[in-house]
Amino acid sequence: MKSAVAASGRDVNDDYVVLGRISGIYGVQGWVKVYSETRVREDILGYDEWLLRRPGGWQKVQRIDGRMQGEGVIARLEGVNDRDAARALIGTEIAVPRRELPPAASGEYYWSDLEGLKVVNLDGVELGIVSHLFETGANDVLVVKGERERLIPFTRDAVKDVDLQSRTLRVDWDAEF
Repeated sequence: MKSAVAASGRDVNDDYVVLGRISGIYGVQGWVKVYSETRVREDILGYDEWLLRRPGGWQKVQRIDGRMQGEGVIARLEGVNDRDAARALIGTEIAVPRRELPPAASGEYYWSDLEGLKVVNLDGVELGIVSHLFETGANDVLVVKGERERLIPFTRDAVKDVDLQSRTLRVDWDAEF
C-alpha cells in the first residue's frame, strides 16, 4: 500500500527538510519544547545536529540531550543555557539535511516529496497542486489547491500513481467533487 511516512516536513530547499519547530520553553536551564512533525514524535531526537531558521539564515546547533516529556518532546541545545535564551527560539523551525533522512521504502513517500506535485485525475483534469498533508488517524489526507481546495485521502483507492520524476500525482477523483 502506498503511504506517506516518516518526516512530514517541508523542503525548504533541495538540501534541508523541516522536521519541526521550537514551541515553548521547559524549565529554567534552557530546555525547549519541540513540536515534531515526524511520524513518530521522538524520531526528531535521532538527529544530533539541527539547523535552526534564524533571522540571518540557517544556524547549525548541536542537540545535547532530548527526551519525551508526557506526550511531547523536549530538548537541550548547545549554547542555550537559560530560560531567556530558550524563549528567544520559540517559533524557530528545525531542519536536517535531506541526505540524513533514511530512504523511504518502496511505495512510501516523505510528505515533503509529495508537496508541490501536480494532481491530475484519471480523466486528465488537473485538480491543482499538493499544498500539504495532514493525518486523520485513519489515513493521511492531501490538501490540493487549485481553482478550489480539495481534500483527497492518500489511500490506494484514491491515489493511483506517484511520479516524482515528472512531479505528478494521478488520482481517481471526480473533478466535480
